[in-house]
Amino acid sequence: MIVTTAQLFKHAYGKYAVGAYNINNAEQAMGLFRGCIDSKAPFIIQISKGARKYTDKRMLEAIIRAAADIFPESIFAVHLDHGDEETCYDCINSGFFSSVMIDASHDPFDKNVEITKRVVDKAHAKGISVEAELGMLGGVEEDIKVEEGHACLTDPDEAKDFVTKTGCDSLACAIGTSHGAFKFKGRQSLHFDVLEKIKSRLPGFPLVMHGSSSVPKEEVQRINAAGGQIKDSMGVDPNEYLPAAKLGVTKVNIDTDGRLVWTRVHREFFRDKPAEFDFRPPGKIFIDEYAKFIASRNRLLGSAGQLDDLRASLKK
Repeated sequence: MIVTTAQLFKHAYGKYAVGAYNINNAEQAMGLFRGCIDSKAPFIIQISKGARKYTDKRMLEAIIRAAADIFPESIFAVHLDHGDEETCYDCINSGFFSSVMIDASHDPFDKNVEITKRVVDKAHAKGISVEAELGMLGGVEEDIKVEEGHACLTDPDEAKDFVTKTGCDSLACAIGTSHGAFKFKGRQSLHFDVLEKIKSRLPGFPLVMHGSSSVPKEEVQRINAAGGQIKDSMGVDPNEYLPAAKLGVTKVNIDTDGRLVWTRVHREFFRDKPAEFDFRPPGKIFIDEYAKFIASRNRLLGSAGQLDDLRASLKK
């Protein structure tokens, strides 16, 4: 069942966070759906601009529709990740997306408000939720690159003003995370003090945490042992997901970790079976491994076991 992110957030707020997972192909879709059904968790499918261009946007939409038929008990939102204004309108008009993110965070505050408000007006006219962003995360994600020196945390007072002026349904905040596999140095943690201040100014309003992959050391070590060269990577402590959820974070974006699982499975498979050329056996292994990973993250987010209660609440 496809629902809006606003419906998911209403149920989750203050109790747990919904995992938002990026997918690009059939194997990721199957692993994601299976992992969420196994852990009885609602979820958000994130589709980036790059994913829509990878094959064809219609192909990815067809894969998701097929997965929804295969797993009819699933409850999820289909969300555009980091969209520009043009891409947001395309997704709003597609009739498939239940949520879009307009990312004008690189523009000055007033310009960000102006762009976001236009997208909100068009999306709300069709019953679609809108996520916006204020503040800038460091790191690299597809065509988005922000040097650490230019990254900036979200200002709590600006956050309240921004939400009031735009009417967005959720707000992605910069609270110390960054995109990619190289997020932190040393023992840096989330800025819970900033998160608490934003929550105090926007009580009950859904907040979003981007760049939240944990970059598991075991995955990186196994990739490197199988020929990879990923060095000095560090991610978010997944034990901080639930404390953040208690402070209003209702959506946690996890993308890099899924790519690491894919890379580890395929590097190890072809290292151990160098004469193999059939891509289906490692594909099946990946589906199983990704499903296990998704279920493990849902447990840390607190979303595991919430599916039946959410379904009942949607019927009221």
